Amino acid sequence: LTAVLDLVAICFLIGQSIGRWGNFFNREAFGAETDTFLRMGLINPYTGTGAYYHPTFLYESLWCLLGFVALYIVCQKFYKFDGQLFLGYGIIYGIERTIVEGLRTDSLYIGNTTLRASQVLSLAIVAVCVTVTIYKFIKLKNTKTTEVDENGESTVQAVWHSDR
Repeated sequence: LTAVLDLVAICFLIGQSIGRWGNFFNREAFGAETDTFLRMGLINPYTGTGAYYHPTFLYESLWCLLGFVALYIVCQKFYKFDGQLFLGYGIIYGIERTIVEGLRTDSLYIGNTTLRASQVLSLAIVAVCVTVTIYKFIKLKNTKTTEVDENGESTVQAVWHSDR
């Protein structure tokens, strides 16, 4: 199951990177007004006036694309256990949602607080994924295997790779 989740996670990032452009074409899910160099002009549907907004769809699209590249590199050079890419996805996407959600104007808040539901959930996902990743690396490091060398003596080595 965890190997399948690894495959799905890396595909999610590509899909989300492409899918965010639907927000652009629908003129939705943009951020607050801004005068930064990276902005997009829209007609405010409520006031009918033009203004410049944070293109949060672009931020998310680029972040997901970079996340895909990062997980691809992990998959090719640093893959240690099944589920590692899925946990990496949770970390990468959770951090992105926490940051970008702070720029958006259409957030869902928790009760009468200033806490945005998606930011709280994203931070929780990041915390869980980081914790599980650290646990898995510690468990892998402490896993020992006994091998017999060419002299017939047994040696104990740490195992860093799971079978893929």
